Amino acid sequence: MHLLSLLFALLLPFAATADEIRLTNGEWAPYLGRSLPHHGVASRIVEEAFALQGVRVQWEFYPWARALHSAERGKSAGSAVWLRSPEREQAFFISEPVVETSYYLFHHKDLSLEWRDIADLQSLRIGGAIDYDYGAAFQQAERDGTIKVKRLSNEELGLRMLLAGRLDVFLMDKVVAFDMLHSQFSREDRARLSFHPQALRSDTLHLLLSRQVPGNAERMDRFNRGLKTLQDSGKVSQYLLEIQQPLSLAY
Repeated sequence: MHLLSLLFALLLPFAATADEIRLTNGEWAPYLGRSLPHHGVASRIVEEAFALQGVRVQWEFYPWARALHSAERGKSAGSAVWLRSPEREQAFFISEPVVETSYYLFHHKDLSLEWRDIADLQSLRIGGAIDYDYGAAFQQAERDGTIKVKRLSNEELGLRMLLAGRLDVFLMDKVVAFDMLHSQFSREDRARLSFHPQALRSDTLHLLLSRQVPGNAERMDRFNRGLKTLQDSGKVSQYLLEIQQPLSLAY
């Protein structure tokens, strides 16, 4: 009996981790973040979708470039959450959409902003975040010099440069901007900023699972099944509404 108990104790840790998955994550409130409730709403959706399939998520938080590189090389099983691209389709299994993202042009209220296409932005001092993809038309216009874009290390700096009059527009996901304005800025600062109602880019964000990790194709199938169950239950809509309602009112 003593030997059997010892063997059981030795094997137990392996049994406990058989249905765990290690995923990388980053900081992009309110969707993702180490210190946020549930590590952010996107993390919550990923975690609960896996849980419905009996899989426990273990999160590892890194700067974004390292988070993606670690997952791509198979050092972790995958990463949450990212835009789909042809390059990523080569390296990852890509899930059904987890959340949607829409980028808008934020500006000082003193600026009368009207635009319909990228060419209308030529005369503006535009700010964006380093390595962010704002859509094919915008990226091409930036490359060929049709527009000039100041790429910044973080989005809070972009909003502060708007307030200081050092930029005309800054590009941000609306929910992320509202969250940041609510948590990092005063009511007076929020009252000085606005955004144009036409979205620059609307897209979906996805869970990525590395093609380097054995079993990830099956894990992705399980995740997608869990995600559909979670969506059909109404919880995904509920979680997204919970983060959007107070922020829009605060703004």
